[in-house]
Amino acid sequence: MTNLAIEANGLRKSYRHKDGDKVVLDGIDLAVPEGTIFSLLGPNGAGKTTTVQILSTLLRADDGQVRVAGYDLHRQPDDVRGAIGVTGQYSAVDKLLTGEENLLLMADLKHLPKSEGRRKAKELLERFDLVDAAGRPASTYSGGMQRRLDLAMTLVGDPRLIFLDEPTTGLDPRSRRSMWGIVRDLVADGVTIFLTTQYLEEADELADRIALLDHGRLIAEGTADELKRLIPGGHIELTFTDTHLLESADRLVEAGVADPEALTLQVPSDGSVRAIRELLALLDEHAIDVAEMRVHTPDLDDVFLTLTGQQKETIR
Repeated sequence: MTNLAIEANGLRKSYRHKDGDKVVLDGIDLAVPEGTIFSLLGPNGAGKTTTVQILSTLLRADDGQVRVAGYDLHRQPDDVRGAIGVTGQYSAVDKLLTGEENLLLMADLKHLPKSEGRRKAKELLERFDLVDAAGRPASTYSGGMQRRLDLAMTLVGDPRLIFLDEPTTGLDPRSRRSMWGIVRDLVADGVTIFLTTQYLEEADELADRIALLDHGRLIAEGTADELKRLIPGGHIELTFTDTHLLESADRLVEAGVADPEALTLQVPSDGSVRAIRELLALLDEHAIDVAEMRVHTPDLDDVFLTLTGQQKETIR
C-alpha cells in the first residue's frame, strides 16, 4: 500500500464578509503519495494558496480531517512543521545578507550545530550552483538565483514534503526550466512536492497527478493525460503514401476527415492506447498500410478552459 504524504478529507474554510460568509474551500479531499509531484491548479481566488496555508499549519481549517507527513495536522502541528518546507513566489530570502549568510541563518533557526550548519550551507551552495555568488548580498542576485537560494534555505531542515506555491512566477523560461530540473532531482531523492501554479505547462511537465480547484471545490483530478481525455477534440492523424490507401481508410473508418493534398486522415479519438491499437488493427486487417501516425489530444489549457470556464488570458 502506498504511503501518503498528505491525506485530507472534507477540508473546509470560509471567511467572514460584510455580505455573509465567503466559502474558500468547500469540503475538498486530497491524497498525495510520498515521493511524487502533486499539482493543484485553479484560477485566481480558487483557494490554492489557502489550501497550502492550511496544510503547512499557517492557517487553521474550519473543518476536515488532515494528516501531513504522517502527523495529525491539528493535534501535532509542531511535528508537521518539522517535516515540511514551504517556498513560493514571495521569497523568504533576506536580501541584505549574502547567500551563505541566509543559509547559515536558516541553520541556526533549525538549531543545527555550527559545524553542521556550515557543512549544510556549503553542500547546498554547490547543489544550487551558487558557490560563486555565496559572498554577495542576495539583493544582487537575479530572480532565478533568489528562487534557487530560497529553495536551498527550505532544504536546510531536510524536509520530507515541500510546498511550492507559485515557485516560478516571473522567471524567464531558462530559469523556470532550471527550477524544474531541481524539482525533479528532489523527487528522485524521495521528497514529495505539492505544487501550486498557474503555468499549465509547468504542471504538465512535472506533475504525477493534477487536481483542478474552482470556487473552493475539486472539479477534476488525474494524470495530465487523463485530464486531457476528459474533453472532446482529440484525434489520431494518419498519413498515407498514396491517394488509394487514403480513400480506402476513409471508407473504412467512420467519422474520419480526409485531406487529399496532405494524404492524411483525422480520426476522432481520446488518444488512449486501446483506441490506437483498435484503429491500427482494423487497418491492418484490411491491408491498409500507414506511413505515419500522430496522436493529438487537448492540452491542459483546453482542459482548464473547458472545466472552469476561465478565459485563456487568466491562466497564462
